[in-house]
Amino acid sequence: MTDVSYLAIAPELLLLVGAVAVLMVDVFLHPQPRVHGWIAAVTFAAVGVAIGGQWHRVGTDGVGISFGGTLFLHNLSVSARIMLLVVAVLGTVTAWEMLVGLGRRMAEGISLVLVSTAGFMLMGASADLVMVFVALEVGSIALYVLAGIVRNSTAGDEAAMKYFLLGAFASAIFIYGGALAYAGTGTTNLVEAGGVLDAYHVARPAVLLIGMALLVVGMGFKVTAAPFHSWAPDVYQGAPAGVVGFMAAAAKVGGFAALINILIIGFDRYQRAWADGLAILAAVSVVFGTLLAIQQSDVRRMLAYSGVAHAGFILTGITAGLAGTDGVLFYLATYSVMLVGAFAAVTAVSGPASSGSAFDDYRGLGRRSPVVAAVLATLMIAMSGMPLTTGFIGKFQVFSAAWDAGYGWLVIVGLLSSVAAFFFYLRLVVLMYFRSGDGSGAEWAPALHVRGVLLASTALTIAFGVFPGPLMDLLTRAGG
Repeated sequence: MTDVSYLAIAPELLLLVGAVAVLMVDVFLHPQPRVHGWIAAVTFAAVGVAIGGQWHRVGTDGVGISFGGTLFLHNLSVSARIMLLVVAVLGTVTAWEMLVGLGRRMAEGISLVLVSTAGFMLMGASADLVMVFVALEVGSIALYVLAGIVRNSTAGDEAAMKYFLLGAFASAIFIYGGALAYAGTGTTNLVEAGGVLDAYHVARPAVLLIGMALLVVGMGFKVTAAPFHSWAPDVYQGAPAGVVGFMAAAAKVGGFAALINILIIGFDRYQRAWADGLAILAAVSVVFGTLLAIQQSDVRRMLAYSGVAHAGFILTGITAGLAGTDGVLFYLATYSVMLVGAFAAVTAVSGPASSGSAFDDYRGLGRRSPVVAAVLATLMIAMSGMPLTTGFIGKFQVFSAAWDAGYGWLVIVGLLSSVAAFFFYLRLVVLMYFRSGDGSGAEWAPALHVRGVLLASTALTIAFGVFPGPLMDLLTRAGG
C-alpha cells in the first residue's frame, strides 16, 4: 500500500512536537530544568506508545509503504525506532547534568537530542534515497551542534568543526552516489529500483556499481567504518562526555538501518558485488580498529577505535544479506546499550561537560567507586565478546551468518581480532582493580540518574546475554 499513513511517521512527529514544546515553554515561561525534563519524558513515553502501535500494525498487516512510496513501515524501521528510543532516553539521562549546566541553553540541548533522534529514525524508515539524504542531514546537523554545545571549550569547538566538515564531505559523496544510482535505474525509490534491476538488463552497470560504492562510503562515515572513521576519535574525545554516548550510538543505528534498506531492498540483484565489497570493508575495519585501539592512552579514543572494529563486525553480518539481518539487529541493539553505558561511566569519572578521559584517571577506580568500576568492567568484558554477555551472542550470530554465506575468511579475521581486542578491554579492567592511583581531577560519586543508566545498561547486557530469546523475538516479531 502507498497511502498516507500518519502512524508511519508518528514517532518522528511526536519528537518534533516535543522539541518545539521545549523551546516554546523556555521562551515564554523560563521554567525550572525539571519542567524541560518532564516534557522530554512525556515525549519519549508518547513515542514509545506510537512505536508500539507500529509494531502491532506490522505484525498484523505486514510491510507497509506510505507517503508516495518514500517511507517503509516494516520490521527494520520499527526495530531501529525501538533502539533509538532507548538510546535517546539513556543518553538524555546521562547528559542531564551537562544540560542543566547550559543554563538558558538547556532547552536547545534537549531539542537537539529530540530532533537528531527523529532524523535517524527516519533514516531507518526511508524507502527513497532522497528521503535518506534528508533524514541523514536532519540527524547529523543536530549532532554537529551538540558536539560543540558547551561554551568555552576549545576541544568541543574543534570536535564540532571536524565533525561538520567531514560530515558535509561524506554527505556530498552519498548524494553523488544517489545520482549515479538514479542514472543506472531511472529512480531513487528503493523498491522501484529493485524491480527495475530484477526485470530489465542495466545498460550501464558500471555507473550503478560506482553509485552503490559511493552510497556505502557515505554511510561508512556515519557508522565509523574504516577507512572513513578519521573524525570519530577526535570527536569522541573533544565533545562533552554527557552526549558522546548518544551521538555515537544514534548515528550507528540510523546509518546501519539505512544501509540495510539500500543494499538489501534496493540493490539485492547485485548482492554478490556489494557483499564482496562490504567483506573487505569489514575486514579493514575490524583489523584497523583493533590495532589502533590497543595503542590509545585515552579511554574515549579507545572506545572510538573499538567502535570502528564493532562497525566491522556488524558489516560482517550484513554481507550475508537478508539471512544476516536478525543477527545485525541484535548486535546493533545490544552494542548501542553497551556504548551508552560505557560513556555514562566516562561521564561519572571525568564529568559531564569534560573533554578527554586519560587511562590514568581509572587507576584504583575499583576501590574509590565500586559501582562505576563494576559496570565499566562488565561492559568492557561484554564488548570483548565473552560468553554470558550480549557481546558474545551478537558476534556468534553475525559470524554464523557470514560463514553460511561463504565468507569463512572474514569470520577467521573477526575471531583473531576479537582475541587481540581482549588486550585493550582487559587493560582498563586491570587499571581499575589492580593498579593504585590518586584519581586527582576525577569525580567518583556519580549522580543518581547516571547511576541508573549504569545499572540499566549492565542489567540489559547481562540479562539478554543469558536469555537472548526475548530480545530476538522483539526485534523480529514485528515482521510477522
